[in-house]
Amino acid sequence: MNKLKSVCVYCGSNFNGDVQLRNAIKQLAETLVKQEIRLIYGGGGVGVMGVLANDVLELGGLVTGVIPQFLMDKEVGHKGITEMIVTENMHQRKQKMADLCDGFIILPGGFGTLEEFFEVLTWLQLGLHSKPIGVLNVNGFYDPLFTQMEVMVQSKFLKPANRDLVFNEADAEILIAKMDNFSAVPDEVWFKERNLI
Repeated sequence: MNKLKSVCVYCGSNFNGDVQLRNAIKQLAETLVKQEIRLIYGGGGVGVMGVLANDVLELGGLVTGVIPQFLMDKEVGHKGITEMIVTENMHQRKQKMADLCDGFIILPGGFGTLEEFFEVLTWLQLGLHSKPIGVLNVNGFYDPLFTQMEVMVQSKFLKPANRDLVFNEADAEILIAKMDNFSAVPDEVWFKERNLI
């Protein structure tokens, strides 16, 4: 068991005003602060990113933002977080966020959120890190994505063991408890044997 001390949250740079999502963000912020887990996020002051950062800060928690210079230049960076790290580009940003955290949580978002999610999930599958990954599946937002993963398993493009590397929960406290108890055992058989049966 490795108690999380910092969590990288991937989420949208837009916020659609959904009440259930707003409540989920608040619950996540409360859980992080109560358990003294630092928030690592993309550094934005807008969208779900900004709402989450503000909630954590208002509750007295610690927030580290990581943002590339070109987004700071567009003035989308948060002005009042605990720590802001400015990188040269998106690749450095993603690497820095991954390096700073003990685990990853995915909230609703768009292309960028999915891209970040699948990158760290692929890294876990390859054994490049052993950090837990959890999807905070608010109001079934990611149900179609998990259905697609099941199709991948059925079509023999994905092993059940690798599909099961990611937690799927609607409650932040349950999600973090499961992440605290995560133990990664990468399945390296696929390096040698391509048969997924």
